[in-house]
Amino acid sequence: MENPVLIFGAGSLGVTALDIFQRNQVVVYGFLDDNKELHGKEFGDVSVLGETDDDGFLKLIGQKCEAFIAISDTRVRKQLVKMLNERRKVQPVNAIHDTAVVSATAGLGHGNLIAARVVINPFSEIGQHCIIQSGVIVESQAKLGDYVLVGAGSLINSGVTIEEGAFIGTGVTIVAGVTIGKNARIGAGSVVVESVAANATVFGNPARPI
Repeated sequence: MENPVLIFGAGSLGVTALDIFQRNQVVVYGFLDDNKELHGKEFGDVSVLGETDDDGFLKLIGQKCEAFIAISDTRVRKQLVKMLNERRKVQPVNAIHDTAVVSATAGLGHGNLIAARVVINPFSEIGQHCIIQSGVIVESQAKLGDYVLVGAGSLINSGVTIEEGAFIGTGVTIVAGVTIGKNARIGAGSVVVESVAANATVFGNPARPI
């Protein structure tokens, strides 16, 4: 990536994105965050420059600068993606850790965070604006929709489908062929052995609705 990057969000996810870009020798121009208490704060040599709707910085995005959204709140992430699409005519870039293994035959959309030691196996599909945290394994032919968050150490087995906006907690195992419905939530440490309905919340081993 030749252009520097502006990171939206200066929380823990933003710091993770900063580390990923710097490990890949990508210059990070700065952070934008709506929390005024963070303005002027520095992470190493990278500062929080202003708010996420600051036109003075937004106008840089496009030819001179890329954007990455490092905010876990799906609603806010969607709003910022829409803003970048409409006002700047751009898509956020991917942040892929240098220790992640992504198969050449896997499909990968825009704006995803792929953290350390993630493995994305052959012919799997990752949508757009997903957050896949450290140590996750996505087995072959699994499909993740847009805005999916997968917690650290989770195992997504082959042929699993995870629909848009689903939240998969830390250390979850999803057995082969299961479908996780849109906006469903899977509690940390759960073992999912059957499909989960849209908007449902499940937890346990085996996972049950709560």
